[in-house]
Amino acid sequence: MGQNCTGGVDGAVGGNDSLQSLFSHWDNPVFSRYPEVAVDVRSGQAESLAVKIHNILYPYRFTKEMIHSMQVLQQVDNKFIACLMNTKTEDNGGGGGNLLVLVDQHAAHERIRLEQLIADSYEKQQPQGCGRKKLLSSTIIPPLGITVTEEQRRLLRCYHKNLEDLGLEFMFPDTSDSLVLVGKVPLCFVEREANELRRGRSPVTKSIVEEYIREQVELLRTTGSIQGTLPLTVQKVLASQACHGAIKFNDRLSPEDSCRLVDALSWCQLPFQCAHGRPSMLPLADLDHLEPVKQIKPNIAKLRKMAQAWHLFGKAEGCSTRQSLQQSTALCEPS
Repeated sequence: MGQNCTGGVDGAVGGNDSLQSLFSHWDNPVFSRYPEVAVDVRSGQAESLAVKIHNILYPYRFTKEMIHSMQVLQQVDNKFIACLMNTKTEDNGGGGGNLLVLVDQHAAHERIRLEQLIADSYEKQQPQGCGRKKLLSSTIIPPLGITVTEEQRRLLRCYHKNLEDLGLEFMFPDTSDSLVLVGKVPLCFVEREANELRRGRSPVTKSIVEEYIREQVELLRTTGSIQGTLPLTVQKVLASQACHGAIKFNDRLSPEDSCRLVDALSWCQLPFQCAHGRPSMLPLADLDHLEPVKQIKPNIAKLRKMAQAWHLFGKAEGCSTRQSLQQSTALCEPS
């Protein structure tokens, strides 16, 4: 009886092994099998694993105060600016930096230009009692005709006074229920149009205004009010302007220009990303985590002995060498 039980257990174990081997060779078409070894530290992945562990053990949370402590080293490959940043918050920016970072000169200047363009897009003198900033607008002659639906026309007509703060001025002709005339648009739209025509490209104002109207109508439909933040369409136009006028790769910068660029970046609201959201700087190495290089001091006593030996024996050997050369030269001269 015991033998039968043992045989049954052995058979079950053997069945489990065969079942496990079956699953190990089966290519599941729905769920992929997880790897048995997630990271093989015996192979060349050990170094990358160390980097990941280092990033976990020494995380960096950049703040705008850290950028004020950045010290410019030099431009690298006419594309980046090497800087030292102080990540020690307790030092309050004092002392030298400990983190080596590379600043993307194009992304940094693009961010600086974008925030300056945003500030210049609003009217300086705001009306009394108006809590919302008003975008600068430009008059279009003749007015731009835009085809809309009846619902869109109704919303635009109800909120046309509020839309004036966003640089839009509408006229609603009685001859058509699906047409609105745009008499004013944000100033940056006209500047974008001028830049496109200067480059020999097609006009873009109408397509931008149509996108702008769709954006505002959708917000009115969902929220029932005008948003106080910068509209997305305006931000995209300003980001394009900031990109085209920013410092490019392979533009050589003097040390003074590099310092001014980093200083201007430190005063931005979002200094860590460009106008399109890409990072403007990259950390390379923390100097505190690098092993210090041991400087070998010269053996002064040994150097003195070597100098004395050269003075005593080196000059004598040099004189004998010159004499032997003169004698050999004299023997070679024709008689």
